[in-house]
Amino acid sequence: MREVIVWLNWVALAFFIVLNGLYLILTILALRVLRRYPERLRALEISDAILLGGRPPVTLLAPAYNEEATCVQSVRSLLALEYDEYEVLVINDGSKDRTLETLIEAFRLTPTVRAPTADVASKPIRQVYRSKEYPSLWVIDKVNGGKADALNAGLAHVRTPLFCSIDADSLVERDALTRIVRPFLEDDRTIAAGGTIRIANGCTVESGAVTKVELPTSFLARVQVVEYLRSFLSGRVGWDAIGGTLIISGAFGMFKRSAVVSVGGYDHTTVGEDMELVVRLHRHHLEQKTPYRITFLSDPVAWTECPESLKVLARQRQRWQRGLAEVLWRHRVMLANPRYGVIGLLAMPYFFFLEMLGPVVEFAGYLTFVLTVILGAANGPYVTAFLLLALALGTALSLLAIGLEEVSFRRYPHTWQVARLMWVAILESVGYHQLHTWWRLRGLWAAARGTGGWGEMTRKGFGTPGSAATPTSSGAPPSGAPR
Repeated sequence: MREVIVWLNWVALAFFIVLNGLYLILTILALRVLRRYPERLRALEISDAILLGGRPPVTLLAPAYNEEATCVQSVRSLLALEYDEYEVLVINDGSKDRTLETLIEAFRLTPTVRAPTADVASKPIRQVYRSKEYPSLWVIDKVNGGKADALNAGLAHVRTPLFCSIDADSLVERDALTRIVRPFLEDDRTIAAGGTIRIANGCTVESGAVTKVELPTSFLARVQVVEYLRSFLSGRVGWDAIGGTLIISGAFGMFKRSAVVSVGGYDHTTVGEDMELVVRLHRHHLEQKTPYRITFLSDPVAWTECPESLKVLARQRQRWQRGLAEVLWRHRVMLANPRYGVIGLLAMPYFFFLEMLGPVVEFAGYLTFVLTVILGAANGPYVTAFLLLALALGTALSLLAIGLEEVSFRRYPHTWQVARLMWVAILESVGYHQLHTWWRLRGLWAAARGTGGWGEMTRKGFGTPGSAATPTSSGAPPSGAPR
C-alpha cells in the first residue's frame, strides 16, 4: 500500500510539472504576442480606415433559451454594433419563459417569411418574425432542440458569406465585429476566428453596452474573472501563436458560412458543440488537404454573465468537462497522428491527457498527498515539491495572466482592482481549485457513463444588483444602427 501511494505521488508530481510547464510555455508565447499589441492596434486602426465600407456582410446568430432576463439588453447591444452591413437572427429555442413575448414587445416584431438558404437539419420552425423598428433584426421561433439545433436553424437561414455565433445573454462590444472580421480580410484561407469572453458581473451597462468595467462583488464571480483571463489571454493566445487553436467559444466566434455548411453544421449530439465544430473543421480540411486557417483574437470582446452560485457553477463546469470528453473521444483518430500536424501532435494530446484526463490524476494526487501526511510518510522535500508544483506554480500562472491583462488591455485601470484580482488568484489555489477539480471529475464520469443533460443557467440579468451588471439607462440604440 505504501509503495502504491509513493508511486501515485510521483505520478501526480510529474503531472503538475508537465501541466504547469506547458502552460508556462503558452504564457510566454502569449506575452510575446500581447507585448506587441499596442503597435499592432495602431496599424490595424489605419487598416480599418482603408477598409471602411469594404467589409463583407455578416449575420449574427444568437440562440436563446429562457433568456427573458437578459435578451433585450443583449439584442440592443447587437443592434448598436459599429459595422457596415449585418443582420441579427435570434433563435428562440422553445423557451418556457417569456423570452419570445419580451422580444416581440421590445422590438415590435411581426410574423413574416424567410426562405432557407441551406439544407441544414433542425427541429421544426414555428414562426419567423421581423422587427418593424429594426429591419435587420429577425427572430426565429422553433421547437426546443438544444443549442446546436438552434444554431443549425439559424445557419439554414443565413444569407451572408460570414456568420457570427454568440450567446443571447452576451453583450458584444461595439467594435467587436470590425475586429473579429480582420483575419478573413487579411487571409482568404480563414474559415473561423474566435474572440475573447469577459465577465460582466458588477459592470455598468448602458444601452446594451458595458460602459464602466468593475469587479464583481462576490468572490465566486471574481475567481471566474481570473479563470477567464488565464484561459483567454494565456491559453488561447499561446495556442494561436503556434497554430493550435482548438476551441472557439460558442459565446463569440465568426465562421465562413460555406465551410460550416460543407461539414453539416453543428452537432446536436454533444454539449460541446462549439469545440466539436472547430475540431471537425480542422479534421475535414486536413484530411482533404485544403489550405485553411482557424485563429483566435484577443481584442474582439463579448461580455457575459457568470454564475454566482456554487450549484449553477458546478453544473456549468461539469457540462464543459463532459463536452470536452465527448469531442476528444469522438475525434480520437487525430490524437498524436502526424497527419493532422500541430493539431494532432500537440493540441489533441494536451487536451486529451492534461485537460480531459487531468482531473483524475490531479484528484488522486490530492488524496495521496493527504494519505502520505496522515501516514507520516511525507518528508520535507516532498511536501515542498508538492506545494510548489500543485499550488504555488498554478498561482504564479494566474498572476502572470493578470499581468498580461495589464501590459496589453488594462480593462481594470485602478490599482486596487488589480490588487484584488491578485489576491483572488492566491486564494483560488486552496479550496476553490480542488472543488473545481472535483466538478471536472464528475463531468468526466458523466461522459464515461453517457449521462447528464444540458442543465439550466439561472440568469439574474444585466442590471440586477449583485449580479451581472448595473445599468444606467435602457434606451434604444442609435437610430439607423445596422443589423
